[in-house]
Amino acid sequence: MTSPLPGTRTEIGALGEELAVAHLQSLGMAIIERNWRCRYGELDVIAEEPRDSGSRTLVFVEVKTRTGDGYGGIPYAVTRAKLQRLRRLAGLWLADQPGSWPRIRIDVVGVRLRSRRAPELTHLKGVR
Repeated sequence: MTSPLPGTRTEIGALGEELAVAHLQSLGMAIIERNWRCRYGELDVIAEEPRDSGSRTLVFVEVKTRTGDGYGGIPYAVTRAKLQRLRRLAGLWLADQPGSWPRIRIDVVGVRLRSRRAPELTHLKGVR
């Protein structure tokens, strides 16, 4: 991508999420759900790793899109409080599902967008 950035925060976030989903799919992950919401918050992406990678792993993915280097970058984008909320939301989503997964993980995909440059993606697996 070498075009100017979209105008609003919502458009920038949507573009970042699209790029993150494309990245996850390129890794062979199946997207189960996007933008799942309840009264406590939202899960950006819920995906499953390819079955040929061993046991089934369900991955809750938080997507963080940035247009600059402020706020400490992607490793600092998910605070302890945010991670606790993601765990709570994941538990609520799981409680409403008929199946089960032997392994569950929370990942963060950071997308840095810059005008007239290709996007940079950072995928942090198993954020704790």
